[in-house]
Amino acid sequence: MKSPATPEPGAPAATPSNGGRNYAIVTAAYWGFTLTDGALRMLVLLHFYRLGYSPFTLAFLFLLYEAMGVLANLIGGWLATRYGIARMLTVGLCTQITGFLLLSQLSPNWTVTMSVAWVVLSQGVCGVAKDLTKTASKSAIKLTASTASGQLFKWVAWFTGSKNAMKGIGFFLGGLLLDRLGFQVSLWTMAGLLALVLAGVVSFVPPLMGRAKASKSAKELFAKNRAINLLAAARVALFGARDVWFVVGVPVFLYASGWTFTMVGGFLAAWTIGYGLVQALAPALVRRSEDGLSTEVPAARLWSALLAVVPIVLAVLVAQKVPQLEWVVVGGLGLFGFAFAVNSSVHSYLILAYAGSEKAAEDVGFYYAANALGRFIGTLLSGLLYQWGGLLFSLSGSAAMLVTCWLITLALPDKVAPKRPNFVPPQGSVSH
Repeated sequence: MKSPATPEPGAPAATPSNGGRNYAIVTAAYWGFTLTDGALRMLVLLHFYRLGYSPFTLAFLFLLYEAMGVLANLIGGWLATRYGIARMLTVGLCTQITGFLLLSQLSPNWTVTMSVAWVVLSQGVCGVAKDLTKTASKSAIKLTASTASGQLFKWVAWFTGSKNAMKGIGFFLGGLLLDRLGFQVSLWTMAGLLALVLAGVVSFVPPLMGRAKASKSAKELFAKNRAINLLAAARVALFGARDVWFVVGVPVFLYASGWTFTMVGGFLAAWTIGYGLVQALAPALVRRSEDGLSTEVPAARLWSALLAVVPIVLAVLVAQKVPQLEWVVVGGLGLFGFAFAVNSSVHSYLILAYAGSEKAAEDVGFYYAANALGRFIGTLLSGLLYQWGGLLFSLSGSAAMLVTCWLITLALPDKVAPKRPNFVPPQGSVSH
């Protein structure tokens, strides 16, 4: 029987050695991208808050960024399957450079309406870039791990964790660049860094990597199995629950409590780095199973339940107006970050475990479209809820989403479906 992971004619044969090499190259490229993407978020947030923009307006600046991610993931998965992962990484990096250059043209002489419209447009371009790059990179991990038996969970966890650690460093870098170079020159500097990353991708990533027969219709593209659909729904709730209080609520609350911009940016950077390190260590916290699902799915249920408890308790403490509230929130954020990191890492593994190998990029794109939808909903609610009811409303919204996430994970299948012809065992071996 023909392997579902049949390579494109002319593509080099997959071996453990070049699998590890390709994994390292793709991971390094995504590190560079994530570093500048994290810096961009902090650069925009701090620059426009300093100009006096309201919490809702700050959230609005990121809405198109998140909304375009939904479309970019869906299309990006299909394009990566049709044209190859290397080409989509190249397109993603070029698009991000374009977004930086557009944003750098913002003029202080423009009206507020014109400025907001220009930033939203530029952020939309960067949102497309982020999710094209993410979909291509995560799909590459599925392909490269198939050459290294038993490595899928470890490689996914390390990729995801190290990526978020780089995002945290990017938060710090954004604040530093804004202080030292200003808004425009910071964007030019980051565009130059990405140009170097782009040169590395063009030079070293195999051009035919990940090419396969793509879906021919929208119906086929959206015809995912039940497990992927459920996991995607859980992902919407999970990431909405994070961003509903993290995007606007936390930094504005801490600043309003007397923290400086440097303190806020430094804390968010440290939190994100720690969150990334926990993600990388997640395989040590989740017991492995031979089939790749029977213990991993119950772990997803357990950790989502534990995560839901954190904002519920914090909301009660905020309502009680306990003393030193900002430090209570900081401690709660630490617990939230730990449990969220394990949840995110397990989910990132499960999508690759559930995905078939032939159209892994399409499955991953569909899943991360749900991820982007969750971020969009969370970002919108972050500004609205904080403006309506402060941190209490933001935490309540997060708690409601996490309870929803937990309920969805109860329905996730924890057994391998043997009759599914394109199923690839998540330990890395390819069925024949």
